[in-house]
Amino acid sequence: MAAADRTVEGPAPAGRVDLAVSSVGGISRAHAQRLIGDGRALVDGERRRSSDRLAGGETVRVELTAPADESLVPESIPLDVAYEDGTMLIVDKPAGLVVHPSAGHGTGTLVNALLGRSIERGEPLGSIAGVGRPGIVHRLDKETSGLIVVAKTDDAQASLMRQFGERTIEKEYLALVRGEAPSPRGRVEAPIGRDPRDRQRMAVVAGGRASTTEYEVLGTANGYALLSLRPLTGRTHQIRAHLSYLGLPIAGDLRYGGGEGPGGLRRQFLHAARLRLERPSDGQRLHAWSGLPADLEACRSIAGVDVAGTRLPEGVGAEVEA
Repeated sequence: MAAADRTVEGPAPAGRVDLAVSSVGGISRAHAQRLIGDGRALVDGERRRSSDRLAGGETVRVELTAPADESLVPESIPLDVAYEDGTMLIVDKPAGLVVHPSAGHGTGTLVNALLGRSIERGEPLGSIAGVGRPGIVHRLDKETSGLIVVAKTDDAQASLMRQFGERTIEKEYLALVRGEAPSPRGRVEAPIGRDPRDRQRMAVVAGGRASTTEYEVLGTANGYALLSLRPLTGRTHQIRAHLSYLGLPIAGDLRYGGGEGPGGLRRQFLHAARLRLERPSDGQRLHAWSGLPADLEACRSIAGVDVAGTRLPEGVGAEVEA
């Protein structure tokens, strides 16, 4: 689709600018706020703040397609793909791979790999998430492994971003933690914000953003527990912060107090193991999975946590659910 076809314009309803942009663009409020910050959503030809108020009737112009970032370098980096069709793919990201370029990570990222793959195959990537994020719908921390969704088309990217915004995408993570969970199953509802004592960490703080994580204990041994986790919101470092708040830091998570894990693990034992979402191409429900990578499987084994009889995924793949 041409870039010109991805610019929309219309009259603003009365109220906040971000809500007006969301309405005119047919996008989520969070996406609207990103476009406003990028200068890609204008009111009567001028930049405004998301919180500014409109009387109604002003002309809102929204540029949904981001210009290409010529500073991004396509690279040939092998990717393990759990699922792919003409509109999207699901990548099994290894630990250590940064999702998009940032300070200190100008190359060697998932975005560089996706650009290289796109050129090699003659396929597009979604362009509506902003400069520097072609195809990106969500992210995983550098040292978190597992499934991440990538859009090939603008329509698919809009659909997937909407599903994340509406919290209809189901995500399941696996984590090995130190300590004993307060119950076999539980739900953490605690606001998350920047840790006032360490600005590089997130923490449960008064005035933070509402955050919810559900957990289930899959097995225990020798002071460790293997948990299945479902984050119902998508805050930065949400699982790591919530587990630290419970006194259950993740093994190997040196930043959040988990210390070195069994077998000398020095990255957080956190793995995005399952995703369930609607395929943008036809609306069918898709289930993708990724088993524990070798370093985490070895760590679990050394910890002595028995997973016999559990529903841990094996291998990497996907299927359409009946």
